[in-house]
Amino acid sequence: MLYLGIDTSNYTTSAAVVSDDGTIVADSRLPVKVASGGRGIRQSDAVFAHVKNLPEVMAGIGDISSSLAAIGVSYAPRDIEGSYMPCFLSGVAAAKSVSATAGKPCLEFSHQAGHIAAAVCTAGKEELLNEKFIAFHVSGGTTDLMLVDRLNITQIGGTLDLNAGQAIDRVGVMLGLEFPCGKELEKISAPLDSVKPMSSVKGTECNLSGLENRAADMLKKGEAPENIAAFTLGSVLVTLDKMCENAIKEYGKLPVVFAGGVTANKYIKDALEKKYSAIFTAPDYSRDNAVGIAYLTRKAVLGI
Repeated sequence: MLYLGIDTSNYTTSAAVVSDDGTIVADSRLPVKVASGGRGIRQSDAVFAHVKNLPEVMAGIGDISSSLAAIGVSYAPRDIEGSYMPCFLSGVAAAKSVSATAGKPCLEFSHQAGHIAAAVCTAGKEELLNEKFIAFHVSGGTTDLMLVDRLNITQIGGTLDLNAGQAIDRVGVMLGLEFPCGKELEKISAPLDSVKPMSSVKGTECNLSGLENRAADMLKKGEAPENIAAFTLGSVLVTLDKMCENAIKEYGKLPVVFAGGVTANKYIKDALEKKYSAIFTAPDYSRDNAVGIAYLTRKAVLGI
């Protein structure tokens, strides 16, 4: 049997299919375009883009009607009360439509739970979904630190202002890079040890707005773009490192999982993977996708 996942986050329209044995059968995605020089997109524009993208994305998974067991969809950003973004309504509408016509159940999960599932499943650590671990979700819309216990997610820390991905994108746009800026910032970056990073961490919480302000000041003073890029990425790295250290001190030496687009950065991945034996999402599944939602659907139906 096959399990369909649908995800309509701010910047990507996604559908994916996994089989009973956990094989990824299909993975179809289309980006939501952001105007040149822009630093984001309005929710109304994101909803419209998903509605336009969904037919092509769904066509990209092929005909699975004869083997479809269930449909899963991301309905909200996070597993907390009041978490809501209109862009997810597009995916929910598509998923419930498939459910109604196919006569198959439709299960709802948070976008964040999907990222966590994508991280552990694509890393070959699916057994963690039935255990307790520390998880980071680091992206343009989220910089959260969580305690995950058999997929019950408790927020235990995170940013108090800017998200890490926001800071990276704002600095990148400042340097003339195209949004989203993570990959390009990494390409132009000098070695991280060539600059002194900054961090503002208290316990398991952080502030990242100072990073953007410092980068803007560096640019005004004529600092080379590659050094500003290294400062930005290095500052995100030391921030996540200190938060992780403090979380382990407070909650014990648990497995650590990093998910979200920012964690695809090679400097961040290499350093934290080495220090904590941390589990990172396979690079192609760190950015927004529906694979994790498909895995969660499979897990719920099979009861594994």
